[in-house]
Amino acid sequence: MVGPQAEREAVRVFREATKSSERRACGQLEVVRAMVRYRPRASRYEAANEKLRKRLRELADERRRWGYRRLHILLKREGWKVNSKRVYRIYVEEKLVVRRRRRRRRVCAQARVPLLPPTRLNETWTMDFLHDALANGRKLRTLSIEDAYTREMLAIEVDTSLPALRVVRVLERLRLERGLPERIVIDHGTEFTSKLLDQWAYKNQVTLHFITPGLPMENGYIESFHGKFREECLNEHWFLMLDDARQTIESWRIDYNWVRPHSSLGYLTPEEFRRGCADVETATRFPHPHSPDCGDNPSLLNSTASALT
Repeated sequence: MVGPQAEREAVRVFREATKSSERRACGQLEVVRAMVRYRPRASRYEAANEKLRKRLRELADERRRWGYRRLHILLKREGWKVNSKRVYRIYVEEKLVVRRRRRRRRVCAQARVPLLPPTRLNETWTMDFLHDALANGRKLRTLSIEDAYTREMLAIEVDTSLPALRVVRVLERLRLERGLPERIVIDHGTEFTSKLLDQWAYKNQVTLHFITPGLPMENGYIESFHGKFREECLNEHWFLMLDDARQTIESWRIDYNWVRPHSSLGYLTPEEFRRGCADVETATRFPHPHSPDCGDNPSLLNSTASALT
């Protein structure tokens, strides 16, 4: 199946090659003549569409791995009054569609037991390593730590080597800045099975939850993040030196937490979602300054809870 534009081009080429009329060319190619002669009328929104088209191309150049939904969120933040269908139409016309490689699905030998999703802030953290390389070929490692509930990226440590002692230092820094989680979901890497991390977790009363060997999707939150991290940051930049990689990745982490809309959070940013959680928690503890049960304002909890939807 080909589109109208391709069919019009085929008729034109056939007429030039055979010196035939339009009627004969359409009959031979089985193309409707009305479609060949159709010329779109100028729309009253043409000027507005051109401005939107230009801005959409600019945003797509800045965020090359973002789809039309996230670009639509950015346009709305800038004050554009446009629906997602119109953005999608122009997005397709400009051929800005992000193409992804589809992996072959493998049949699981046994049924997977889904993990219970987290229900509050600092309940579950997830962390894992990712590998890349500098421009000179030197290997690069990153340690990513994420809050599984808010999808907030707490830290991305970057270096050529990240032993267990370095992992403990990063967690200790987060303890002073943010507090500690109830559990941390990790795999069976040597840095995570070390005595140093085990002693730190025992001292701070943090549970280390190890996933089943060979099933990385039991730690699906961090695996999903690493897919975005690889596509939107590591594959988009050429790191000359280690300091360059640290600065670029830290800037991207801040952008991820404060700017990038997250589909699983209702297209809120992780920071917006975290602030909404804090508002609901405050309203739950102190519903009304004059009454322990919301007093004469029972709709207060409903209004604050709307920040999460």
